Amino acid sequence: MNMITNTQRFFLYSVLAVSMVSAAHGATPAPDGAAVYFVSPMDGQTVSSPVTVRFGLEGLGVAPAGVERGSTGHHHLLVDVDDLPAMNQPVPADDRHIHFGGGQTQTTLELSPGEHTLKLLVGDHLHVPHEPPVMSEQITITVE
Repeated sequence: MNMITNTQRFFLYSVLAVSMVSAAHGATPAPDGAAVYFVSPMDGQTVSSPVTVRFGLEGLGVAPAGVERGSTGHHHLLVDVDDLPAMNQPVPADDRHIHFGGGQTQTTLELSPGEHTLKLLVGDHLHVPHEPPVMSEQITITVE
C-alpha cells in the first residue's frame, strides 16, 4: 500500500491551487526570440549514468517558481515523454516531468541503460508554459 507523505500532499495541494489560479491568469507572453536549449548532452551522444544535463536560455531570465517577474521563467525537463503536456495548464510534476522551480539550470539524472529522449520547456511563475511556448528541440541520448 502506498502512503502519501505530508510533502507529497502539500505538493499536490499546491499544484491544485496553482491550476485554479492559472485558469484565471491567462498565458504569460514569451519575448520575441526566446529560446531554450541543451548545453549538454548533445543530441545523439552516448553517455554514462548519472548524466549531467545543462540548460541554456536566450531572451528570458531565470526566476524561481512563484516569483512573478517580466521576461522570466524556470525550466522543466521532459524525460521520455511522448505527448506534450497541455500548454495552458501547469506542467505536470512526476518522474518524467521534472520541475526546476528553484531556478536551477542543470541537474544530474540517474537513467537506465538504453535510449532516452529529453526536451526542455520553460514555465512561468505558475509553471504554465509561455505563449508561444519556449521549448527546446527534443534530443535523444544513449546511456551505456
